Amino acid sequence: MDVPIKSTTERTSPRTGKFTDVKRQLKRNIGLYMIISPAVLYFLIWHYWPMYGVQIAFKDFMPGVGIWNSPWTGFEHFERLFNAYYFWTILKNTLGISVYGLLIGIPAPILLALLFNEIRSKKFRSFAQTLSYAPHFISVVVAVGILFFFISPTNGVINSVLVWLGGEPKDFLAEPSSFWHLYVWSGIWQGIGWSSLIYSAAISGISPDLYEAAYMDGASKLRRIWHVTLPGIVPTIVILSILSAGGLMSVGFEKILLMQNAMNLETSEVISTYMYKSGLLNTQYSFSAAVGLFNNIINFFILLVVNAVARKVGETSLW
Repeated sequence: MDVPIKSTTERTSPRTGKFTDVKRQLKRNIGLYMIISPAVLYFLIWHYWPMYGVQIAFKDFMPGVGIWNSPWTGFEHFERLFNAYYFWTILKNTLGISVYGLLIGIPAPILLALLFNEIRSKKFRSFAQTLSYAPHFISVVVAVGILFFFISPTNGVINSVLVWLGGEPKDFLAEPSSFWHLYVWSGIWQGIGWSSLIYSAAISGISPDLYEAAYMDGASKLRRIWHVTLPGIVPTIVILSILSAGGLMSVGFEKILLMQNAMNLETSEVISTYMYKSGLLNTQYSFSAAVGLFNNIINFFILLVVNAVARKVGETSLW
């Protein structure tokens, strides 16, 4: 009996085979996909769908006619931003505060995690870690209120000590030169403990055999930290540093807005606060969208460059 031979059109095409493999993978991992579906929907709705409105940066947006029917203006809003006399001031403040925060904010939690790792008492270590990351759960408003409690020129703790020592009280927020220090170091106080938890988890994954081998070779405690602990957490340091560098231009405006006043405006005005004032307070929606788009493009470019450099130098990167 002759067996019928399938024609070329009846055979399974490569595209059909790939579709079958994808379908099989979906059925096999349907539980995992259901778990991550809320997060995917969140990003699709709140992060990707609003990108449709980015076009108002190139339009003269009128709420009455909507985004689509508003007239095009090209790069007019970007030219206005670049030609403004305050552009270089807010750019300098944004980069200055961000770079200052990175230079302090990257090594500080690493040092704290190394200190926690050297504490032998588990109870004391747990207590110290809890005490260090507790400020992370304080809202920005409360954190700024605590800062004002210490630096208030009338009844602040620091000025009270200065007066008791025979000095004169200082209004720190009225001094433009003090703003960056107050902003960065108060942020370090609030976030150093929480950031150190990631490095503590990475340190706990290092094999104890490496420490024992280093100890048997006569390495001191500092040598063990330098040659065993730090190399073991280098990938974590690189990844977190890349993510931090990717947000170089994204200085949160809430805290700056709470600390800002007319006297420190020359060092406290950043892109995010200017975007908030021009967009929401002055209803210049298109111009504000152009400022935000410029900010995000620079962030994206920095992320690409830093990731490429990290991959080339240390073979550790986001992609």
